[in-house]
Amino acid sequence: MDIATLVGMLGAIGFIVMAMVQGGSIDMFINVPSILIVFCGSIFVVLSQYSLAQFLGAGKIAAKAFMFKIEAPEELIQKVVEMADAARKGGFLALEEAQIDNAFMQKGVDMLVDGHDVEVVRSTLAKDISMTTERHDFGATIFKSLGDVAPAMGMIGTLIGLVAMLSNMDDPKSIGPAMAVALLTTLYGAFLANIICLPIAFKLSVRAGEEKINQSLVLDGILGIADGQNPRVIDGILKSYLAESKRAAEEGKEE
Repeated sequence: MDIATLVGMLGAIGFIVMAMVQGGSIDMFINVPSILIVFCGSIFVVLSQYSLAQFLGAGKIAAKAFMFKIEAPEELIQKVVEMADAARKGGFLALEEAQIDNAFMQKGVDMLVDGHDVEVVRSTLAKDISMTTERHDFGATIFKSLGDVAPAMGMIGTLIGLVAMLSNMDDPKSIGPAMAVALLTTLYGAFLANIICLPIAFKLSVRAGEEKINQSLVLDGILGIADGQNPRVIDGILKSYLAESKRAAEEGKEE
């Protein structure tokens, strides 16, 4: 679980609720018409922009903002170097018994064992990277759309509330509820966009970037094995994916 996402989101919600409580009763910030306009309205507007399957699939993708397991690049480099050493000693068939947890790496190794041409391996894995990135970016796009639509729905609710208020100025009792709709829809729109949707969209983009880097690392490693490069050379090439501090730490371990 990504603690930062959960703590950050719950922390923001907690401080907002705390401010509401300090300002008076929490009930004054609850308005059903405003909730319907912003939350339900935003969902249906974004639904109209995509297919039903695409929209529902975004929920599964959103889980990666909270629950996401990705291998450390150092672990992938170590595994690739081990396989490169095994391949130099026993050929590609020696990789058949290798224990590989990474599905993308397993796919590349299987292609080598099956005797596919290097260019076929390169193009197939590169296409896989491209499609994976596109799927992740698409999920982030849906939440970005929700983040864009929610404030607009809040503004629509505000206009509805103002129209209702101005059309009933002769009835003082109707001014309060109409004004509540006008103000709370703006609040709900900003809340939905900036506390929930946009952070999830950004975190999904971060996840997509992390996975793309790992897959690119694995691709370079697989191609190095296919070319019969020395394991030390492959190790040096792949360490370029690490941050300078981590690279120095890894070199210190080896020494």
